[in-house]
Amino acid sequence: MILFSICSILPSLLLIVFVTGGKLPEPEVKIEVIHKPFMCYRKSKYGDMLLVHYDGFLESNGNIFHSSRKDGDTNPVWFTLGIKEVLKGWDKGLKDMCTGERRKLTVPPSLAYGKEGQGKIPPSSTLIFDIELMDIQNGPRSHESFREMDLDDDWKLSRQEVKEYLKKEFEKHGYSPNDTHHEVMVDDIFKTEDEDGDGFISTREFTIQHDEL
Repeated sequence: MILFSICSILPSLLLIVFVTGGKLPEPEVKIEVIHKPFMCYRKSKYGDMLLVHYDGFLESNGNIFHSSRKDGDTNPVWFTLGIKEVLKGWDKGLKDMCTGERRKLTVPPSLAYGKEGQGKIPPSSTLIFDIELMDIQNGPRSHESFREMDLDDDWKLSRQEVKEYLKKEFEKHGYSPNDTHHEVMVDDIFKTEDEDGDGFISTREFTIQHDEL
């Protein structure tokens, strides 16, 4: 009789939880450190750009659904941590990671592809990733990047400073300089970033996230 009473009021209790704004805790990513270097000079944080190699597996049967080392151009992948460029499980599971470190992440469906799935990934799949962090760089919105671009140290970026930075970045990655292309990019950047229209990008304007970027 007592069991029947509890079962009969359970739906009402659950309804109260939802009506009052309560919610179940979000599932966490299970993190296993496979390898960690003896010396760690820098740890990853939100806003950093990370370069990783990874293998992705289905927990249900162990099948691999993608490998950066074997699929496509086999190059490691760059992304910015913490701004939803990658799975939520990656944003949660790759913080405080050292260059050269390898982690195994077990990511629940709610932090991966959810009830819908995607491609080779069935709906409601728990995923396992073997991820090696190859490099950490300052993200595009970091104060370090701003100081690197601010050639005259006046705490604001001119069109010429942004253009010089773009040219340097293109050359660093093996692309030939193209002044016309850079001018177009600078125009687009200032349309988005120069909110007060004074012809400069301030530190405040630079560090605010924009959906277009």
